[in-house]
Amino acid sequence: MDTTYAQLLDGKNLAKRIQTQLQEQIKPLPAKIGRPPGLAVVMVGDNPASATYVRNKERACAKVGIASFGRHFPANTSQAELEEAIAILNQDQRVDGILLQLPLPEHLDSVSLLHQIHPDKDVDGLHPMNLGKLLRGETGLRSCTPAGVMRLLEEYQIDLQGKSAVVVGRSILVGKPLALMLLEANATVTIAHSRSQNLPDLTRSADILIAAVGRPQMITADMVKPSAVVIDVGINRVTDSSGKFRLVGDVHFDSVREVAQSITPVPGGVGPMTVTMLLQNTVLSYATTNSLSLP
Repeated sequence: MDTTYAQLLDGKNLAKRIQTQLQEQIKPLPAKIGRPPGLAVVMVGDNPASATYVRNKERACAKVGIASFGRHFPANTSQAELEEAIAILNQDQRVDGILLQLPLPEHLDSVSLLHQIHPDKDVDGLHPMNLGKLLRGETGLRSCTPAGVMRLLEEYQIDLQGKSAVVVGRSILVGKPLALMLLEANATVTIAHSRSQNLPDLTRSADILIAAVGRPQMITADMVKPSAVVIDVGINRVTDSSGKFRLVGDVHFDSVREVAQSITPVPGGVGPMTVTMLLQNTVLSYATTNSLSLP
């Protein structure tokens, strides 16, 4: 019997297209405004995964024409030193967006530092003011990964109105803001988490199932409703028997793709969209600062 595989929701190609559009938008602006858009990424310590993410972000900035102002600090940097660095970036008129690369070393208070970033430069959408705007359905800078998921769903014309959406994971980075965005799109939203009872029953009720828990291949085929749309936000490094690393999501891709209608791959699904939404937020912040209306 032939196996029918789910449609792949290709974030990589969509991200490339959006980045090309951003590049075209940005090209004429430095001559008009006197400077390009600017993004400052603040990184502390030498977490290898964070270093990779930061490199990818800086490379993406260069590609579309955004100036990078990377600030890399040693792991033993104090809270006060970082607060001072953020204050300087808040005042720097070349910088439209400030991103604090998480996780931080344990002695630092990341919540307090995120609060120090000016809401208009908070391109990660994590300042209480921007989260409050999201809660109220007002325009503002939106969290990058959830915004990337929503853009991917829109691209593939996946109808959310009245559909049952289950978000597994309740982090402030992904789960909570994504649930609010789905609600805004008129989905009926359930947030499930590690303490939810009868998790497989909840996930099987989902027309749209989003996995954002950070546990490798936790969502298996028997937890997925046939013909559901499955969005895998997880990026987990696992070691195989030969000692090699590979990236897997929170969804057991090989089995779930035989059940689902559509699915995002890992890598190449949500990840590239996160970086692209960061670039888009930076350009949006630049446009707002300079009273530009972009297409």
